[in-house]
Order: sequence, then structure tokens, then C-alpha cells
Amino acid sequence: MSQINLGGSGLMVPTIALGAMRMGDKTDAQAQEVVETVLSKGVNFFDTADIYGNGQSTSKLAGALKAAGVQREDIILQSKGGILSDKGPVAEDGILGPRYEFSKEHLIASVDAELSRLKTDYLDVFLLHRPDVLMQPEEIAAAFDTLSTAGKVKHFGVSNMNPWQIELLQSVLDQKLVANQLQFGVMHTGMVDAGLHVNMADSRSVDHDGGILPYSQLKNMTIQAWSPFQYGMFEGHFIDNDKFPELNKKLQEIADKHHSTKNGIAVAFILTHPANMQVILGSMTPSRLTEMIDGRDVQLSHQEWYDIYFAAGNDLP
Repeated sequence: MSQINLGGSGLMVPTIALGAMRMGDKTDAQAQEVVETVLSKGVNFFDTADIYGNGQSTSKLAGALKAAGVQREDIILQSKGGILSDKGPVAEDGILGPRYEFSKEHLIASVDAELSRLKTDYLDVFLLHRPDVLMQPEEIAAAFDTLSTAGKVKHFGVSNMNPWQIELLQSVLDQKLVANQLQFGVMHTGMVDAGLHVNMADSRSVDHDGGILPYSQLKNMTIQAWSPFQYGMFEGHFIDNDKFPELNKKLQEIADKHHSTKNGIAVAFILTHPANMQVILGSMTPSRLTEMIDGRDVQLSHQEWYDIYFAAGNDLP
């Protein structure tokens, strides 16, 4: 499995990770099969969050890792916190209604709860789960210091933040923010669109992300691409979807050339970008996961990458 240096931290991680968001409703046997499938392909990075399945996804992941006989030192565990729900273990303060919460107390409690579910003493990486508009950077810094000093978290990052939000946080942190989870894939290319349509007046010239792609490259901050097979936000998958015949035809054409699959080529599309992204796979289907992971071995040509980009409905100015 090819590896990257996560945010220049020295932590070497595979270019593909397994996301556990959908694991909470799987049986123990199904979860174990998923874990064993990705491990057999060299994927030892697991991403979860306290909000996933109201904590059940993390617990299910822990059980699957134990059943698979995994040693803690052989895997990389990442979790996220900061979103409160009106249900489940992340709403233990009794306050109704969803919200974001980056207080020192909540972030520490979130990590402690995830460590308990994972049955481990530390997280390799902990991310702030989406921006909290009411966040106090100094409180976050205090939480990170406490977690770092206690050895409960080795590295820190964010998700879905723009450059100025990151700069604001980084200005008071002693720890370098090593990763930012952002949605990116064949059918979600806003970070790329804006960079191609600079100085234009069309819809794709609108920069919704504040230049986060070049910023991440400049700051050596790893982008973790979430929901890489979704179109829209959570509207569905584009692979073998009748809504996207031209795209699926092009993916199959390129897959045949590389002795791969449409799933593999969709992963290769992300990994071909020079930003050295990490792909977070959320599928719980072993056969699909195998196809997706095999995409790491495909190097697309510039023409193939742009052919996929065009087939997805994009254009050039």
C-alpha cells in the first residue's frame, strides 16, 4: 500500500482509509468481514466519529478489530468530535437539539468517550468535526494541550474548514493541524472547478472553499476526501447510476484500458491529483471495497483525468 506523510507530521499513513460511518447497523460478522477485507489489502487506517450511529459505529469498529485479532500498534485510529445530537451518547449533557460544540470540556469528553468505545488508550488523530461558529480558539488550544499531554491524542486536524478558519486556530495552537476532511470526488469537484475558472463570471468560478486546495498544498496539510462516490452531498452514488450514463461509460472505458474497474478508476481520479490526498472509503461491501482499493495502483494520464472530469459534466473556460 502506497503511503503519505500525514500533514508532514511524520506519521506515515496509507493513501486509502476505511470510514466507519455506516458500520453501526452491520452485524458483528459483517463488520469483521469489512475490517478483514481492507486489512488484507494493506489498509490499516480507520476513521470514525462520536456522532456516527450515535457512538454505535465506533463500538462496532472496535469489536471488529478485536475479532480480527488486530494489535493496536499495527493500526491507525482517527476520530472526530464536536457535533452534538439530541440522541445517543454524544448528548449526555441532556440539552435537546443538535449543535456544534468546541468547548474544552466537550472536546475532552468526546475523546474520552471514543477511547472507551474503541477500548484503547490513545487516538493517532483527532479532528474537529465541522466548524463551530461560536468556537473560542483558546479553549480548543487548552483542550488539545490537555489531550496531548495526557497522551490521549498524538495528532490533530479539522474537517470542512476554510483557510482562514484554520489560520485562526493554528495561530493559538502548539500542535500543527495535519489534516482537513473535505468532500472531493468525481462528482464533487468544487475545489478544482474554482481553480480552473479563475477570473471568469460563470457558476464554476465561484469559490465556495476559500482556496482550500492550494492552501492545503502550501501548508502541507493532508486533504482527506470523504464521500468520494457521492453526487451532491448524500444524494447517492454515481457508479452504475442511470442518471450519469456518459460518466459511467467513460469510467468503464478507462477501467478496461487499465485492467481495473469503475470503482477503482474513481479512486485513481482522486489519488492522481498532486495534492497527495487520502481517500476515505465508506462502503461496507467487501467486493466494492476491494475494487476501490485496487484503484491505488492505477496512474491516470492527464488526458484520462480530464476526460473523466468532462464526462462528469464539467467544462474548461
